[in-house]
Amino acid sequence: MTTKPKAKKFRIRRSESLDAPAAGGAQPNAAPGAAPTRPPVQVVRKGMHQAGAAQSAPDNSAAAPTPQAAPEQPTPQGAEAEIDAIKREGLTGRQLRMARRMAQKNELPATSDYDAVRVLRNAGIDPFQRTNMLDLMPTSKGEKAPAGGRVQLPQTMPIGKSTLPSTETMSPSEMRALEIGEIQKDIARRRRKRMLLLLARLSAFVFLPTLFAGWYFYSVATPMYSTKSEFLILQADAAGGSGGIGGLLSGTQFATNQDSIATQSYLASKDAMLRLDADEGFKTTFSEQNVDPIQRLDTDASNEEAYKLYKKYVKIGYDPTEGVIRMEIATPDPQTSARFAEALIGYAEQRVDDLSQRKREDQLRDARASLEQAKAERREAQAAMVGLQETTILDPEGVIASLRQQISNVQIQLQEKELQLAALEDNARPNQARVDGVRGDIRRLNALLARLQSEMTEATQGESSLAQQTAQIQMAQADLATADLLMQSALQTLKQTELEANRQVRYLTTSVVPVASEDPSYPRKFENTILAFLIFSGIYLMISLTASILREQVSS
Repeated sequence: MTTKPKAKKFRIRRSESLDAPAAGGAQPNAAPGAAPTRPPVQVVRKGMHQAGAAQSAPDNSAAAPTPQAAPEQPTPQGAEAEIDAIKREGLTGRQLRMARRMAQKNELPATSDYDAVRVLRNAGIDPFQRTNMLDLMPTSKGEKAPAGGRVQLPQTMPIGKSTLPSTETMSPSEMRALEIGEIQKDIARRRRKRMLLLLARLSAFVFLPTLFAGWYFYSVATPMYSTKSEFLILQADAAGGSGGIGGLLSGTQFATNQDSIATQSYLASKDAMLRLDADEGFKTTFSEQNVDPIQRLDTDASNEEAYKLYKKYVKIGYDPTEGVIRMEIATPDPQTSARFAEALIGYAEQRVDDLSQRKREDQLRDARASLEQAKAERREAQAAMVGLQETTILDPEGVIASLRQQISNVQIQLQEKELQLAALEDNARPNQARVDGVRGDIRRLNALLARLQSEMTEATQGESSLAQQTAQIQMAQADLATADLLMQSALQTLKQTELEANRQVRYLTTSVVPVASEDPSYPRKFENTILAFLIFSGIYLMISLTASILREQVSS
C-alpha cells in the first residue's frame, strides 16, 4: 500500500538554467510557498515577442549592448491577446497575487491579476522575481548583480551567449507532471536517507548491544549447574485426636503454614548465607578464577555483596496450596551445588526443631511447677492433720458418740428400773427387799447418768473440748482432700501437656533429594539474548518517543 505524500514544503534543487530567468518569463505551476523547479527547457510564450524582440536581439557589431527602447503602447486588441497568452501559461494563484502586489507597489494601473502581469512585463519588471541574498552575489566573473536585488527587464545580455528562444516547448500539464516527478524523487530520496539513519540508530543502540550480550552469554559467561530439591514440614499425629478447629486442620498444610513461611524466610536470609559461608565456603566458591568477571565475587567482598549473589543463585519458593518448599541452588561446580543444598536442608531442619522447642519447654515447665506446688500443699495439709491427731484425741467424734450411746443405755436401764419399782409398789404386800434393791439400782443409774452427762458437757464446752478438736480435724481432712484433688489435677495437666508437646513437634521430610546435575542450567543463552534484544528495543523506543514528543512540543 502506497501512501500519497502530504507535505507543505519541498526543498527542490534548482537547476542551473533557473538561476537566470528568461525575460518576461513566468513560473507556472509553482508550489505555494516554495521556489518552483523547472527542467532546463525554455517555454515559448505567445505574446512576448513584442516586449522581448527588441531586448533579445544582441548587437554583434557593438562591444556593449545597446540600451532598450521604450516599449510601445499596445492596442486594445493586442492587450487582450497578451492576457489570453498569459492565461494559457497556467499561472498559480500565488503568482497572480504576487503580480498584483508588485503592480500596486510600482503604481501601475491594472484591471485584473493577468493585466497586472501584462503591465509589469511591458514595464520591464519581472512580476515573479524574488529578492534573495544569493542574487546580490555575482553569478559569473565580470557580471554584477542588478541594483536593488531585482532583475529589471530589459537587461543587457553578455556577448557570445545565445539568446534565441528554445524550440523545445512543453504544455503546462507536462511541466506539472515533470515537477511532480521531481517532488516524488526527492521524497523517495529523503525516505531512503531517513531509513538509513534509522538503521544506523538501531544498529548503534539495539543490534550492537544485543550482539555483545549474545557474545557474552555464548562465549564468556561461566556455566552454572543447578540442584533442585523439595521438602515438607509435617506435624506429629495426635494420639487421641483433638477436637474443634485444630482437629480439622491437623494433618493438612495449613497446620504448618507459619512454620513453612518462617523456614523459607530463614533460608533466604543473610544468617543462612553467613552460616553456609562459614561451613561450606560460599564466598570462596564464587571468588575463583574460573568464574567470569561479571559473575565473579571479589576476594575481599563484603557480606552485602555476597548476599546479593546469594539471593541470585539460591532461590527458595513455597507453595501454600501444596505445602511444599522448593529450593534451587546454582554454582559453577555440580558437586558444590549438591553440597550446598544438603547443608541448607540441615539448617532448615534444625530451625524447624527450634521453632516449637521453646513453646514445648515452656508448657512442660509450667505443668511441672504446678504439680510440685500441689504436692507441697498436700504435704502441708497432711502434716497439719497429723499434728492435730498427736496433740488431741485420735477420734473425738468417736468419744462423743460413745458417751451418747452410754447415756442412752443408762437412760433405758433407768426407765426399766423405774417401771419395775412401780410394779412392785402396786402390789399390796410387796417384797421389801426387792423394792429396796430396785430403788438402789435406780439411784445408781441416776448417778451414772449424771456423771455421763457431766462428761458429755465437759467434752463439748471449753477451749479443748472434743467438739473443737473435731472441727479442727475435719478442717485438716478437708484441706488434705483439696490438696489431693489439686495434685491429681496437676498430674493430669502434666500428662496432657506432654501429649500436646508431642503433637507440636515438627518434622522436615525431604521429598526430592538434591542430586548433582551433569549439564549446566545457566545461562540460558538464547532466552537471555532475546530478552536483551527486547530490553534494548524497549529502551530505544521509549527514548525515541520521548524525544519526538519533546520536539513536537518545542516546535509547536
